[in-house]
Amino acid sequence: MTRAITYLCLTLLLQACVVAPKTTEVYDADCKILTKHMTLQPVYGTQGSCQNAGCLAQLAVVGVTSVVAGSVVVVVNVVYWLEKQGRCQRCCE
Repeated sequence: MTRAITYLCLTLLLQACVVAPKTTEVYDADCKILTKHMTLQPVYGTQGSCQNAGCLAQLAVVGVTSVVAGSVVVVVNVVYWLEKQGRCQRCCE
Protein backbone atom coordinates (compact mmCIF):
# COMPACT_ATOMS: atom_id res chain seq x y z
CA MET A 1 0.00 0.00 0.00
CA THR A 2 2.82 2.42 0.80
CA ARG A 3 4.38 1.78 -2.58
CA ALA A 4 1.13 2.67 -4.34
CA ILE A 5 0.85 5.90 -2.33
CA THR A 6 4.45 6.79 -3.21
CA TYR A 7 3.79 6.25 -6.93
CA LEU A 8 0.60 8.27 -6.70
CA CYS A 9 2.39 11.17 -5.00
CA LEU A 10 5.21 11.12 -7.54
CA THR A 11 2.74 11.06 -10.40
CA LEU A 12 0.84 14.02 -8.98
CA LEU A 13 4.05 15.96 -8.39
CA LEU A 14 5.36 15.30 -11.88
CA GLN A 15 2.16 16.15 -13.74
CA ALA A 16 3.33 19.71 -14.40
CA CYS A 17 6.94 18.66 -14.95
CA VAL A 18 6.56 17.49 -18.53
CA VAL A 19 8.48 20.05 -20.54
CA ALA A 20 9.10 20.85 -24.18
CA PRO A 21 11.62 23.21 -25.79
CA LYS A 22 10.29 26.50 -27.18
CA THR A 23 12.25 28.98 -29.31
CA THR A 24 11.69 32.72 -28.96
CA GLU A 25 13.12 35.53 -31.08
CA VAL A 26 14.18 38.92 -29.73
CA TYR A 27 15.63 41.92 -31.53
CA ASP A 28 19.06 42.85 -30.15
CA ALA A 29 19.41 46.61 -30.68
CA ASP A 30 23.15 46.62 -29.82
CA CYS A 31 23.96 44.07 -32.51
CA LYS A 32 21.13 45.09 -34.85
CA ILE A 33 20.03 41.49 -35.39
CA LEU A 34 17.18 39.19 -34.47
CA THR A 35 18.47 36.68 -31.92
CA LYS A 36 16.98 33.37 -30.83
CA HIS A 37 16.78 31.83 -27.39
CA MET A 38 15.35 28.46 -26.34
CA THR A 39 13.55 27.80 -23.05
CA LEU A 40 11.69 24.91 -21.50
CA GLN A 41 7.92 25.30 -21.32
CA PRO A 42 5.63 23.07 -19.25
CA VAL A 43 3.20 20.95 -21.24
CA TYR A 44 -0.08 20.28 -19.50
CA GLY A 45 -2.67 17.59 -20.14
CA THR A 46 -0.17 14.86 -20.96
CA GLN A 47 -0.78 12.72 -17.88
CA GLY A 48 -3.59 10.24 -18.10
CA SER A 49 -4.76 7.78 -15.54
CA CYS A 50 -2.31 5.03 -14.78
CA GLN A 51 -2.35 1.81 -12.83
CA ASN A 52 0.39 -0.25 -11.20
CA ALA A 53 3.42 -0.67 -13.49
CA GLY A 54 1.98 1.87 -15.92
CA CYS A 55 2.67 4.65 -13.40
CA LEU A 56 6.29 3.64 -13.04
CA ALA A 57 6.73 3.55 -16.81
CA GLN A 58 5.07 6.96 -17.09
CA LEU A 59 7.42 8.43 -14.46
CA ALA A 60 10.41 6.98 -16.29
CA VAL A 61 9.30 8.50 -19.59
CA VAL A 62 8.70 11.90 -17.96
CA GLY A 63 12.17 11.83 -16.40
CA VAL A 64 13.94 10.82 -19.59
CA THR A 65 11.97 13.34 -21.66
CA SER A 66 12.88 16.17 -19.27
CA VAL A 67 16.57 15.30 -19.34
CA VAL A 68 16.62 15.08 -23.14
CA ALA A 69 14.68 18.34 -23.54
CA GLY A 70 16.98 20.12 -21.09
CA SER A 71 20.07 18.88 -22.92
CA VAL A 72 18.66 20.04 -26.25
CA VAL A 73 17.99 23.51 -24.83
CA VAL A 74 21.54 23.86 -23.51
CA VAL A 75 23.16 22.77 -26.79
CA VAL A 76 20.88 24.87 -28.99
CA ASN A 77 21.38 27.97 -26.82
CA VAL A 78 25.15 27.60 -27.20
CA VAL A 79 24.70 27.41 -30.97
CA TYR A 80 22.45 30.49 -30.92
CA TRP A 81 25.02 32.36 -28.81
CA LEU A 82 27.85 31.45 -31.22
CA GLU A 83 25.70 32.52 -34.16
CA LYS A 84 25.01 35.86 -32.46
CA GLN A 85 28.71 36.43 -31.82
CA GLY A 86 29.48 35.83 -35.49
CA ARG A 87 26.71 38.10 -36.78
CA CYS A 88 26.88 40.90 -34.22
CA GLN A 89 27.81 44.26 -35.74
CA ARG A 90 28.33 46.56 -32.81
CA CYS A 91 28.79 50.12 -33.77
CA CYS A 92 31.98 51.90 -32.74
CA GLU A 93 31.37 54.81 -30.38
